Amino acid sequence: MLTDLEIRKAKPRDKAYKLADSGGLYLFVTPSGHRSWRLKYRFAGKEKALVLGTYPQLSLAEARLRREAAKKQLREHIDPGVEAKVAKLVAATGHEQTFEAVARDWYATQLDRWKPVHARDVITSLERDVFPHIGKLPMARVDEQVVLAVLAKVEKRGAIETARRLLQRIRAVSSYARGRGMVSQPLSADLVRSLKPVPRAKLRPALTSADKLRRLIADVDQAGAHPVTKLASRFMALTAQRPGMIRTAPWSEFFNMDGFARDDRFDGPIWIIPADRMKQDADLRGDESFAHRVPLSPHAVEVLQAVRQLTGRGPLPFCSNRSSHVPMSENAVGYLYNRLGYQGLHVPHGWRAAFATYWNERISALPIDEVGRQTERMVVDLMLAHIPQGLSPSELRYNRAAYMPRRLELATEWAEHLMKGQKSAFDLLTGPRR
Repeated sequence: MLTDLEIRKAKPRDKAYKLADSGGLYLFVTPSGHRSWRLKYRFAGKEKALVLGTYPQLSLAEARLRREAAKKQLREHIDPGVEAKVAKLVAATGHEQTFEAVARDWYATQLDRWKPVHARDVITSLERDVFPHIGKLPMARVDEQVVLAVLAKVEKRGAIETARRLLQRIRAVSSYARGRGMVSQPLSADLVRSLKPVPRAKLRPALTSADKLRRLIADVDQAGAHPVTKLASRFMALTAQRPGMIRTAPWSEFFNMDGFARDDRFDGPIWIIPADRMKQDADLRGDESFAHRVPLSPHAVEVLQAVRQLTGRGPLPFCSNRSSHVPMSENAVGYLYNRLGYQGLHVPHGWRAAFATYWNERISALPIDEVGRQTERMVVDLMLAHIPQGLSPSELRYNRAAYMPRRLELATEWAEHLMKGQKSAFDLLTGPRR
């Protein structure tokens, strides 16, 4: 075994040489005088050498400790040479593995599938609310307590939904880091339970009985209002979609009807609302697979064909009375209901509640088991562009495009339920064409 004195006296020679210690450990001396500790070992039947460190930075005692650590790895069937290379690589790149660096890398990988508007929203939110607090932390130090502390600052200013969107993005960065071996576990999905709940929206007044809903439709048909406003009201009733989506929908979102573009992915008339126009989490709005598909009943198709005779030359079916390039006022249909005496009883958004009430009651009465009822209720949620409880984003991506035949059946039954005894949409075509 070597001594410290022997090591200090080791002088360079014309050729490199070794001074053996024990257990395969030796001091390697080069002609230039550089001295390093090395370990000779065998792994998988091959003889190998591992550089442990440089003398005198690494003393004899420390070199022996590293030798024992390497032998322990060998007993566990681990190649210490490979482990040393991995440790060196991690150490060399460790300065690049801050949360901000990893987040920006993740962001760059997502750009191709995101709309520019959504991409700007993502990076702006991280730069404003996250990077200043944890951007310089090593990725491995960004744990659940750290994340919650950052989000608490966002919640404190009242931005509850923003905090939830930020959590989604931070978790996505964590999962990205996990896939690249930077962290052992991604952040838990249960973190959302520690955030403040989003305040419930105020309930909007809505009629639900069949007689009253039909009476409202008849009253609108007979009212002294612009025909485009009447037809927009009828389309809201028949599709149960958000009024804002209907007002701003361009003709280019409607397919598979006479005179309209074709989309061979679907059978029958359909309205496809792009993901970036939907009221959903910002991360989902950036993914076109989350577009909302609305199968159209014959009555809904009739409305579009009728209104096309009035507004077909412009880009929007339900445009303003003043310009074919501007959506009708968000208050146009609501003011019409108020003038007809329905103030406090029914609003344009109330058609969604009426649709949900009708189908929840129908589903409860269907002769099917509980699993069947849950499936039917999920279909209703999908038709309303709600996220069914318990569905993950990947499941939602699949289900958004699924059950189309059943969704058309529900849409058609709802339309027949409302339109008994009503005028044709073409009977409402009185007024100027655009």
